[in-house]
Amino acid sequence: MGSTEVRHHAGDDRSAQWAYRVVQYSIDAEAWILAVAFAVLFRFDFEAERVNWFSVGILVLLAVALQAAVGWSLALYRGRHQHGAFDEAQTLLFTVVIVASALFGVNFFFLSANGLPRSTALVALPLAFVLMGGSRYLRRLFTERRVRPLESAERVLIYGAGQTGAYLLRRMLGDPASPYRPVGLVDDDPGKRNRRLSNVAVMGTGAELEAVAKRTAATAVVLCVARADADFIRKTSDAADKAGIRLMVMPLLSDILEEGMRLGDLRDVAIEDIIGRRPVDTEIASIAEYVAGRRVLVTGAGGSIGSELCRQLSKYAPRELIMLDRDETGLHGVQMMLSGHGLLNSSDVVLADIRDNEAIRAIFDNRKPQVVFHAAALKHLPMLEQYPREAWKSNVLGTLNVLKASEQVGVETFINISTDKAANPTSVLGHSKRLAERLTAWAADGTGRSYVSVRFGNVIGSRGSMLPAFIAQIEAGGPVTVTDPEVTRYFMTIPEACQLVIQAGAIGRPGEALILDMGQPVKILDVAKRMISMSGRAIDIVFTGLRPGEKLHEELFGQEERGERPYHDKVTHTAVPPLDPADLDHHRWEESCNRVPAPPKPYLATSIGSSND
Repeated sequence: MGSTEVRHHAGDDRSAQWAYRVVQYSIDAEAWILAVAFAVLFRFDFEAERVNWFSVGILVLLAVALQAAVGWSLALYRGRHQHGAFDEAQTLLFTVVIVASALFGVNFFFLSANGLPRSTALVALPLAFVLMGGSRYLRRLFTERRVRPLESAERVLIYGAGQTGAYLLRRMLGDPASPYRPVGLVDDDPGKRNRRLSNVAVMGTGAELEAVAKRTAATAVVLCVARADADFIRKTSDAADKAGIRLMVMPLLSDILEEGMRLGDLRDVAIEDIIGRRPVDTEIASIAEYVAGRRVLVTGAGGSIGSELCRQLSKYAPRELIMLDRDETGLHGVQMMLSGHGLLNSSDVVLADIRDNEAIRAIFDNRKPQVVFHAAALKHLPMLEQYPREAWKSNVLGTLNVLKASEQVGVETFINISTDKAANPTSVLGHSKRLAERLTAWAADGTGRSYVSVRFGNVIGSRGSMLPAFIAQIEAGGPVTVTDPEVTRYFMTIPEACQLVIQAGAIGRPGEALILDMGQPVKILDVAKRMISMSGRAIDIVFTGLRPGEKLHEELFGQEERGERPYHDKVTHTAVPPLDPADLDHHRWEESCNRVPAPPKPYLATSIGSSND
């Protein structure tokens, strides 16, 4: 569309808006004429011959003029308000009260002597307001009926009659191209039964979902419950399956506030929602205080956690965000995400290996970061069981290199990203990350600064994690491999883990390990069954036995650790005993990692899933 055409359309829109405002003012003027005439006739028992119509005419002309002047000054006729909205009704009432007050004064001092009742303005006020408000309501009703979704749109229920549900309901009803048509609301609050939002009724609770779905012929339900955790989503998913309808979810509130809400953002519930989606309350002010205007460096910036950390940190306006990794492909990806290009020729990306002490020191000397997030590590448990020396080089000595370089340039805040496997470690990975925690505590003792570790469990969707492996196995036709029928793990989504990591940097005290709340541990077999069920295929599950170093159930705290939550209800603090690097003994550490028997042979479980492969 050319610029001339764009200007033409814009001019047409402005003309239409002005035409509407003129028409609306004309209706408001007529409302005063009717209201004043009715008030006078009412006072004289509707005997028109007793009325001094000349005085009435003066009062009417004054009302019409004042309505224009006051309405314009309060932007009632200048497009300030959404048509028919509550704030427009407030402004309208304020305008009518001002006009009626002026009419009362004029009538009291000048016109009442001519037989015009002093109560005229007081009687006319509510009638004029009702007529003006009614005209706006009728126009809004007409407009909304014109933009309702088509009858062919998918019939959906909205679970949650609160503010979020009401917002989504308005979005659906106000979009004629909406692919969804709301036919009912569901809410667990008994006090909301029979409530109507935008003329759509609350028809029952979550326990009655199946009956409501049958009554309305709905084919999907959209979850709009604020603070919905994974456990609640699991229960709702089961209820939707029983009712034979799809469960859909909205984006997280943080995403809606950041990017806005589109109906296309609604999606079917995913396994990530069922096992890991937990809303997080972040104290943005405290985060901004230690990140904004600072030079921030992230090691392992090209990885799953590191790249999401960079994305979230960029929102808090750091003076400089330095992304360090030894993987050039990972750096290319994170630069593309943040900058929209992957030229790799700018100072924000740094190619280096934390094992290279000399290179790390030179980078820190040159860039002088003030805040460091240390996410670089080797993390695959079975691989490190085979090659423990590599875990030592990266997770222990590499962390020590970054700590010493940080101490050398006066880094103010250092966050070491750890794992729940560091609590009572039984694996090479766990032992190496525990040493990294203790070295971080040693650096905190030496500097007195906020050097902390953050410990959390499995991160959903990270590279090499369980869910991508299950998806690949299901797509290949199976079998899905699970180590043990009883094995459980803690899960977090990548954004939620990073959000709490950043929060931890604001509240961590020197030398502490901060353990993030991950809800209840999830049974891996249940996850496999759900994923197979969601795929609609008949897939076998094979139990392979626990691998060397693996625990049946992960732990969040060591045997001697005691936790407290002084600042945030999802972050537990515990003290970590410092370890002087001079006391590091690689030979003794390697011996402690060499003691797990071979895993048992795999055996086949029953086929789980539908038979419509």
